[in-house]
Amino acid sequence: MEAVVASKPVIKVAAISGSLRKASYNKGLIRTALELTKESIAGIQMEYIDISPLPMLDTDLEVDGKFPPAVEAFRQKISESDSILFASPEYNYSLTAPLKNALDWASRPPNVWADKAAAIVSAGGGFGGARSHYHLRQVGVFLDLHFINKPEFYLNAFQPPAKFDSNGNLIDEDSKERIKQVLLSLQAFTLRLQPKN
Repeated sequence: MEAVVASKPVIKVAAISGSLRKASYNKGLIRTALELTKESIAGIQMEYIDISPLPMLDTDLEVDGKFPPAVEAFRQKISESDSILFASPEYNYSLTAPLKNALDWASRPPNVWADKAAAIVSAGGGFGGARSHYHLRQVGVFLDLHFINKPEFYLNAFQPPAKFDSNGNLIDEDSKERIKQVLLSLQAFTLRLQPKN
């Protein structure tokens, strides 16, 4: 089995957190995913893409067919990726404003989200951010993002036992294994969507 996994082509995954907070649990999920891709999953090259430098969407900032430098850099990172891992906190039953802003900037013509595989993870209270998944998936339909169907990952961060440390790092081993399964599904789906040579 290891030989089969090692022979898979390497996919590039852009990891985006919809939370800007330093000790965000959702950023902790991204950090866990990054660790897993380095330690136990061959064939995934993942990069965290910070969305905090993006200005609020204002098409007046597009001058002579160019975007502001932070937007250009962000769009380039998305364009170079094969798939996307979103960590989407739930705010008022929806995704966050910074995440929606990032989605909007990268969808400006030409739409750099189009035809990419994607997955969503989230952590929070109540339903663990699950309702943000539904809204993000609906936005993704219009953007031509293709989300994995299974497994879903949303984590109630406040149910015992403790899931995160005080810095927002995931410490729950069961949850780490569940994130690993999401990444393996994203990898398989990304490879399935890529054109055959």
